[in-house]
Amino acid sequence: MQTAPLRRFIALDQPLGWLEDISVQFLSQYKAISITPDSFTLDPQLNAQEVAAWLYKAALDMRAAGLIQGWRNENYSVFAPTPEGDLDLSHPLFELERAAFRRFGLTSRAVHINGYTSAGELWIGQRASSKATDPNRLDNLAAGGISAGEAVWDCMIRELAEEAGVPLWIAQNASYQGSIRSSRVEADGTQDEILYIYDLLLPQDFVPNNRDGEMAEFRLYPFAAIDAALGHFTADAALVTQSFLKQLR
Repeated sequence: MQTAPLRRFIALDQPLGWLEDISVQFLSQYKAISITPDSFTLDPQLNAQEVAAWLYKAALDMRAAGLIQGWRNENYSVFAPTPEGDLDLSHPLFELERAAFRRFGLTSRAVHINGYTSAGELWIGQRASSKATDPNRLDNLAAGGISAGEAVWDCMIRELAEEAGVPLWIAQNASYQGSIRSSRVEADGTQDEILYIYDLLLPQDFVPNNRDGEMAEFRLYPFAAIDAALGHFTADAALVTQSFLKQLR
């Protein structure tokens, strides 16, 4: 990941995220921190519960100041990093409100599902205008963050049901295609996310039906027409869709 002008966010003696200057300036009012040109470090004597409480209080204050939006009252897990910079999924450290992850540059996890037909088409969703992130952008058939304590497979099944109305007897046929990591600086912080990709062959007569208000509509796109539309996708959905199209070439 490009670090400048970001500072490494360190807690529990581990590099957990990234902070922009605007976040560092806001957080400089708090105690138990050490700031250098390259890092923002919480007191290593704080335990995991104390770090979680520190971050939650800071996140609430950042929300009040308008630096965090789209509060969900849903937690993501923060995992210890491996020496290679991946996540040690056997070592969860603590949980934090998902809306705060970008502001602290913490690594989140999500599932994305490519829904396709035997006629050579992809079902593409358009995100609702009310979405806190990427409103009105094009998206995969279903996608969503993995909540704390939730299994990847269970999240995939849940998102297909909520976002596209896919019943279990169809959803359980999804095939896992691997994962990719998406990292970039956004207006509300650093998005660093591991995307778990599934492909799902849908019956020709199936029509997606959104149930949670997060999608405005769905459209069928022939495979050959997808490249021209990629500029209208969310960044993550574009990566996932490109990975699907790459298999066809």
